[in-house]
Amino acid sequence: MASTWLVVGLGNPGPRYESTRHNIGQMVVDELAARRAETFREQKAGARVVETWLRPGADKLVLAKPNTFMNVSGTPVAALARFYSVPAERVVVVHDELDIPFDTIKLKSGGGHGGHNGVRDIANALTTPDFPRVRVGIGRPPGRQDPADWVLSPFGKDERSNLPILVSDGADAVELLVAEGLVAAQQKHHAPR
Repeated sequence: MASTWLVVGLGNPGPRYESTRHNIGQMVVDELAARRAETFREQKAGARVVETWLRPGADKLVLAKPNTFMNVSGTPVAALARFYSVPAERVVVVHDELDIPFDTIKLKSGGGHGGHNGVRDIANALTTPDFPRVRVGIGRPPGRQDPADWVLSPFGKDERSNLPILVSDGADAVELLVAEGLVAAQQKHHAPR
């Protein structure tokens, strides 16, 4: 029997933030929707959603982009998980990660939030940190630049040329995680290129 997975792309709402490093999670979820020729619609839980499938006859995917700011993502994520009856172990959170180099994807389930306030808020709202994460590397800021300013700034010219590949890799990681599990996705995406 097919399961339902909730795949949440973290980011901040509005045009001011849509092309910033902090919104890479939403870019990945946009790619997943585009691959299925689907359009997001408003959902009363405070998010835009797409209801689709991994592939015909396979697991159902609910792709979601919270309408809230990153640091308060937990309320809409928990509401969506309740609405769709999705347990925490099938809530996939796609987010930016400072501690991973740009152009790198890492996956994990559970553990700490690593200072990521969006992940922290979701763990609090779900009352568990035990949910899978697709962590999309944005790297650390150069010099002494404040990390908060770095994540809210647009990608640089060199990064923008590789961004479509990174977003596609993130979408591939989500699909493999859902289809074959965390270990299979880690083996593929953690291996050196």
